[in-house]
Amino acid sequence: MISIVAAIGKNRELGYQNRIPWHIKEDLQHFKALTTGKTVIIGRKTLESLFEYYRKSGRSFPPRQYLIISHNNSYKPNLEGLKEAEKSIFKVFSSVKEAIDFVNSPLLTPNSYLSSPDNEIFLIGGASIYNEGIQYADKLYLTLVEGAFKADTFFPDYSNFKLMERVEKESAGQEFAFCLFEK
Repeated sequence: MISIVAAIGKNRELGYQNRIPWHIKEDLQHFKALTTGKTVIIGRKTLESLFEYYRKSGRSFPPRQYLIISHNNSYKPNLEGLKEAEKSIFKVFSSVKEAIDFVNSPLLTPNSYLSSPDNEIFLIGGASIYNEGIQYADKLYLTLVEGAFKADTFFPDYSNFKLMERVEKESAGQEFAFCLFEK
C-alpha cells in the first residue's frame, strides 16, 4: 500500500522557501504517529530539513526506513548529532518509481521489513516527490489547513481521490482537518 501524508493550505500550498507556512503541533504529532517505524519515500531536501529540525530541537530522530530520492546516487545522509538516527535505514534512489520497484522486488526476503504485506509505504515530501508519486498512491492522509498562505510549492491535484474521513480540529486559533482520501 502506497500512501501520501502532507499538510496543505486551501489552495494546496505546501511551503514557502523550504519552510512550512504554519506550525501546528497536533499535525506534527499526527505525522509522527503515522510514519514512525515505517518505510518512507522522501526527497533529499526534505530529509535534510528534517535533520535540521531535529538537530535544533535536540529531540530524538524518529526511526524509519528512508528511501531517499536524489539525483546524486552517491548521496549519503549526514547523521552527526542526530539521536536515534543510527536506528534508521537509509537507501538512495533516483526516482519514486525506482524506490517503489525496489519495495515490490521479488528479490526481497520474506522477512524483510519492506516485503511485509501490511507495511504501508509513505511518501512524505517534498513537492517533486508528491508530484511524481501521486499516480502510485492508494491513500492520502492530508491535513487541510484553513486559510490561504504565501507559497512557492504546491501539492498536486488530487480530485480523483474520494474523501473517506474528515476530523475537524483547532489549535491556537488555527482551524484544520485531518482527512483520509482513497482512490
